[in-house]
Amino acid sequence: MPALHLNFMRHGATAPNLAGLRCGGDLDAPLTELGRRQAVQGALRMHELRLPLGLIVSSRLQRSRETAQIVSRVLQGVATLVIPEFAERALGEWNLRTLAETEAAFVEGLTPPGGESRAEFFDRIAGAVQALLPRLAEQPLLVGSKGVARVLRELTGQAGPNRRHEMGNCELAHFDLAPIAARDSVAWQT
Repeated sequence: MPALHLNFMRHGATAPNLAGLRCGGDLDAPLTELGRRQAVQGALRMHELRLPLGLIVSSRLQRSRETAQIVSRVLQGVATLVIPEFAERALGEWNLRTLAETEAAFVEGLTPPGGESRAEFFDRIAGAVQALLPRLAEQPLLVGSKGVARVLRELTGQAGPNRRHEMGNCELAHFDLAPIAARDSVAWQT
């Protein structure tokens, strides 16, 4: 049975990130020059760590897609794949508002006006992970947002919905997806 591991990298910095502003999946902010340098540094770190990598997955968002393309280029042409469902949570009217201004509502689990509920986001990411499970033998790296990483932590039992772990731009994380695959297997057998 192949290993059920997924490496994850948060995308490089965008102007809203650097300004401390919310930037959801319904706002397609590009990388800054700093974000591009961070992507190169992240790829070099992966090379130094000798992380096995046969596929790079990202959402359609510029910040994730460009980070994936930079990592691919630095690591000599690893194939890339876009799975749109891995986009960050749509934040509607919370976009471009300060983190401090929206944090209480975020922690309370409120849905941003014109945005996506926490449950809708969770279900979308869980479905995208299920679709990725058959490709784990290719040893993928998922490039995405810290919100996607939060859902992955919940899905794998590393954290609950109210336990926060802030990831820096181009920070790496590792997820063992065996608990998800086991739940999926049980669901298919019942």
